[in-house]
Amino acid sequence: MPNRRRFRKVMMPPPMEGFKPFGVPMRELEPVILLYEEFEALRLADYENLTHKEAAEKMNISRPTFTRLYDKARKTIAKAFVESKAIFIQGGTYITDDYWYRCFNCHETMISIKPARRCRKCNSGNIIRLNHSPRETQ
Repeated sequence: MPNRRRFRKVMMPPPMEGFKPFGVPMRELEPVILLYEEFEALRLADYENLTHKEAAEKMNISRPTFTRLYDKARKTIAKAFVESKAIFIQGGTYITDDYWYRCFNCHETMISIKPARRCRKCNSGNIIRLNHSPRETQ
């Protein structure tokens, strides 16, 4: 019997919604999906230079699970590069300690310890919540 699926802890949202190949119109691109927890695995291992064991502890998952996430993220990015696909960063099985928002007017990504109604950069009310609290996902 498999273990229950744990929520992977993600500390910060990506500052963008994704990437696309230079010089190719978006309408001509097929996207690949990079999950939030896969982005976090890349951030911890490659950007923060943590070992897989250290990164797994930060994400509250086992080391083998972290390695599977990391490998899947690398393969997704390689596929996008080799096949000229767009990368959308979205979704997954994750939890956060904060509220994440993105403003549609100025494209600011905000992290807040309590719910927000307006963008703190441009004061627009045109914001969307990017994540759910642990209580909302259970």
